[in-house]
Order: sequence, then structure tokens, then C-alpha cells
Amino acid sequence: MTGLLEFHAVALNTTVALVDGAERLDLPTPCAGWDLGRLVAHMTGQNLGFAAAARGDGFEPRTWAEVPSTPAAFRASAAEVLAAFASEGAAERTWSILAGADQEVQVPGRTAIGFHFIDYVVHAWDVGVSLGRPPVFPRPLLEAVLPLALEVPATGPARSGPYAPFAPAVTAAADADPMDELLAYLGRDPEWKAPSPEGEGAR
Repeated sequence: MTGLLEFHAVALNTTVALVDGAERLDLPTPCAGWDLGRLVAHMTGQNLGFAAAARGDGFEPRTWAEVPSTPAAFRASAAEVLAAFASEGAAERTWSILAGADQEVQVPGRTAIGFHFIDYVVHAWDVGVSLGRPPVFPRPLLEAVLPLALEVPATGPARSGPYAPFAPAVTAAADADPMDELLAYLGRDPEWKAPSPEGEGAR
């Protein structure tokens, strides 16, 4: 469990550093229809929700809501979730987490930590590629997260509908490295580039 928490902290702290270095929050991201500010608002709400779940707080959908955020607020939410995940007994408890718009789902703590870990490897990339600074994670971290990601069903609610956390998988290159394989399986285009000021570039 210690290894998973350490890798999770690397992914989350990498995202914090990228958000701290963002000079603008109106940049496009690989998340369809979301600029960087909307993505940071989403990540802040998710951090607060997961932290509450790790502490065993009562389930409240509003805890998970997107909130207008700033780099400082996002950094504070990241510190909160790291402390909650590392608290004694957290991984052994059953957590109540959000599914869809307002549904409560109970999962083992270790599984929930894995969900957040997957999210933050991908969201670090979302933020980094939006800024033109995609993160480079150590191979052991990617080898830890990829099997967790491959457990995400390829079809069904996890892939379709307004609250699906991931888009349908895309085909990875035959020689894809673990990061590109992860991104493609979770519905990201590993070749995504932010549009140029003139409107050029891929979405």
C-alpha cells in the first residue's frame, strides 16, 4: 500500500506544480469543452470529495461539486486529500464515493485510491500538454498505474453518457510507451496538441 500512496503523491504533486506554473486558466485542454480553469475546478472538487470519503465523512454530493478555483485553492485541496489518504486505517475502510450526478457508490479504500491515482496521472498530462509541458513520469509509476487503468471496463457507464469518467478507448501506436498506452486506453489522443493562437492544431 505504501508504494501506491507514494506513486499517487508523485502524480498529484506533479499536477500541483503544473497548475502553480500556469499563467492562464483559459487555455484549451484535451477534455472536450473544458478550458484549464474548468479542469482545475473539477480537480479541486474531486479532491475535496475523495478527502471526505477517506475520512469517513457522510456522503454529500455537494462535497464533490466543481468549485471556482485558483492554483492556491487547488494546492490546498491536494494537501487535504494527501493527508486524508495517508491517515491511519483509511485504505482499509469502505469509502462512499460519487458516481454519476449524485449517486453514492461504496468501494474499498484501496480501490478508491487507485481511482484517484489513475485520474491524476491522466490529469497531470491534461494540464501539462495544455501548457506545452507534458509531464514525464518514472517508468515504475507507469507500470503501477497501467494495470489499474486496464481494469476500467471498455464499454458501459464508465465510457458513455454525460457523467462517464473516460471516453471510449482509441488505438495506441504499435510502439506506444506505457504513458501513451494509458492515455489511449482511457480515451485520450496521445498526440493532442493545444490549438495555436490562429486556431490551428489538433483537438
